Amino acid sequence: MGSLRKKISILGSTGSIGTQTLDVVAAHPERFEVRALVAGRNWQLLARQARQFRPELVVIGSPEALEPLRGSLKDTGIRVLSGLDAIVEAATLPEIDMVVAAMVGYSGLLPTLRAVEAGKTLALANKETLVVGGELITSAARKSGSDILPVDSEHSAIFQCLAGENPDSVDKILLTASGGPFRLHSKEQLEHVTASDALRHPNWDMGAKVTIDSASMMNKGFEMIEARWLFGVQPERIEVVVHPQSIVHSMVQFRDGSVKAQLGLPDMHLPISHALSWPERLPGAEKPLSLSDYARLEFEAPDFDRFPLLGYAFEAIAEGGTAPCVLNAANEVAVAAFLEGRLKFTDMPRLVRSVMEAMPSTKASDLATLEATDHEARALASQLLQNSF
Repeated sequence: MGSLRKKISILGSTGSIGTQTLDVVAAHPERFEVRALVAGRNWQLLARQARQFRPELVVIGSPEALEPLRGSLKDTGIRVLSGLDAIVEAATLPEIDMVVAAMVGYSGLLPTLRAVEAGKTLALANKETLVVGGELITSAARKSGSDILPVDSEHSAIFQCLAGENPDSVDKILLTASGGPFRLHSKEQLEHVTASDALRHPNWDMGAKVTIDSASMMNKGFEMIEARWLFGVQPERIEVVVHPQSIVHSMVQFRDGSVKAQLGLPDMHLPISHALSWPERLPGAEKPLSLSDYARLEFEAPDFDRFPLLGYAFEAIAEGGTAPCVLNAANEVAVAAFLEGRLKFTDMPRLVRSVMEAMPSTKASDLATLEATDHEARALASQLLQNSF
C-alpha cells in the first residue's frame, strides 16, 4: 500500500493553505506521503509538522531560523536546509509526484517554475505565480507535460465545470467574489477602515495578505489573470460576479446559453482535496452543503469605482508583458504598508496606479526580465511611499 501513496512536497506548509493541505493528508494517510515541507519564518510550527509527517527534507526560508530548527529536529534524521536553492530542491526532488505551491506572493515564482520544468504535477495555490509569469509557467508546462491543478476555490470550480466539455463550447467564465468585508461601504467609509477591519473576512479563513487583497478586490483581479492562463480564456470573456454567500464558487457559461456552477461550503479543504486526489474524489466533508440552509443566493456586479484595483488587473492583463508583474509588485508593497499602518486603504490603489503609470510594459520574455521588473517596481513603490504618501 505504501508504494501507491502519492508523494508530495508542500511549499508554504505553515500558511493557511499549507496547514489545511496537511489536514487532508492526515485524513488520508493511505493515499499521501509528505516528502518535503517548506516554510518562511515559522520554524516552531514547521518543526511540529516535521515530527508529525516525517518528510525527508524541511526548508526554512529565513536563514536566522535555520539553527533553531535544526536543533529542534536533530534527533529525527530529517535534512534541514535554508535558502532559495533549498526551496527549489524541495520542489524538484526526483521522487516527488506533486508539488503544492502555497507560498505567498512573488517568492513562489522560481520554485514553482522549476517544479513545472521538472514535470511535477502542480497543485497551484500561489496565484501571483501566474499573475507575474503566466506565459512562462504555461509554456514550461506544455514542454514538460506537467499538469497544473488549481487549488483556489474559484479555479477549482471552473476546472470541475469544464470537465468533459469541449473548450470551443465555452462562452465565458463567471468568476464569483464574496465582495469582502467592505462590500456595502461607501467611498467615504472606505477612507477610514483599518487593517484589523480588513482582516475580518465574512466567509473565509485566509492569511493576512490574501485577506487584504480580498477586501480591496485585488485578489479577484489576480484570480481573473490566473484564470486567463489556466483555462486559455481571453480576459474579455471572464466576468466577475459578486456573490456574498460564497456558496457558488464559480460558473462557466457555454455558447448554447447553459451555465454550469460548482457549489459548496466556503471551506478550502474541498478544493485542496480535489487537487490532491484528481482525477478521483475522496470522501471528506464533515458537513456537506444543505441548500435548504441557503434559501437565498445573491449576485451583483462589482463596483470598479469603489474597488479600482480590480479594474487595474483587467488593464494590466490587456496590456500584457511585464504589466501584471508591475501590478503585483506594487500591490505587495502597498498591502505590507497598509498592514503596518503606513498607508490608508484608499491609498493602496493610488500607489499601485502611480507605479503602473511610471513603468510601461515591456516583453516578459524570461525569468530574468520578470525579476528585474519586480525589483524595479518594488523599489519605485517604496520610494513613492516614502515621499508621496
